[in-house]
Amino acid sequence: MPELPEVETVRRGLLPVMEGQVIAAADVRRPDLRWPFPPDMAQRLTGKRVLSLRRRSKYILADLDSAETLLIHLGMSGRMLISGVMIGDYEHARALPEKHDHVVLDMAGGARIAFNDARRFGAMDLMATDAVDQNPLIAVLGPEPFGNDFSPAYLAARLAGRKTPIKSALLDQHIVAGLGNIYVCEVLFRAGIHPARLAGDLTAPEADRLVPLIRDVLDEAIRAGGSSLRDYQKTDGTLGYFQHAFQVYGREGQPCSTPGCVGTVARIVQAGRSSFFCPLCQAIHR
Repeated sequence: MPELPEVETVRRGLLPVMEGQVIAAADVRRPDLRWPFPPDMAQRLTGKRVLSLRRRSKYILADLDSAETLLIHLGMSGRMLISGVMIGDYEHARALPEKHDHVVLDMAGGARIAFNDARRFGAMDLMATDAVDQNPLIAVLGPEPFGNDFSPAYLAARLAGRKTPIKSALLDQHIVAGLGNIYVCEVLFRAGIHPARLAGDLTAPEADRLVPLIRDVLDEAIRAGGSSLRDYQKTDGTLGYFQHAFQVYGREGQPCSTPGCVGTVARIVQAGRSSFFCPLCQAIHR
């Protein structure tokens, strides 16, 4: 599942061809993805100008001049692919729709944007712009990790008394929006915190350390174009490369990357997800 850095990378890739541009034609090529498309979606998109393109957690939000907002969720295998324009140093000819191009947007500026999703776990929806924050998908989300509302004091208060593992707490979208399995593993390694530590045992100094580390890891991943493990691609079809900088994720049995540490990266399963850590750098009792 693409996490915050991957979604933010896609948003930034779409910005030059979507924001401020008119959707000249919208082609909705099937009735649904994860859930049914809204009624008359193609007609409601065609001729509308994209006023802004923003992100909330793992959702891309395109605010239109019709006072509606297009919500885009990539799901497990969704990709937003751009053709018909220059991307970087290369010109991408306008591609003919392919089998899994379920929604195609032809922009007045010449770009074609295809929402390609082989597994169809992604989603698109339309809603009133002034009601986005009340949408059931958005209303439950915690603060953005880069926002001022996400502070060490906030994190410590939200985790106080919790008997769940710190790994599970940081994955809870009610506490902080956008964090996923990969980046929580990397953050906890840098913080020296075992993923099975109880969230309520987090100390104030550890909370002070965690918040900037979360921002650092996410920022590094965004600058690297995200992590490509299976299906994720950037909007130009290329792959992100933060996976080459993983310090623990996917490195079970390999030496710890901390200088002087003789530990070996281990893996445990928590709530059905793999957690990678160094048993020495992240000893659960220190």
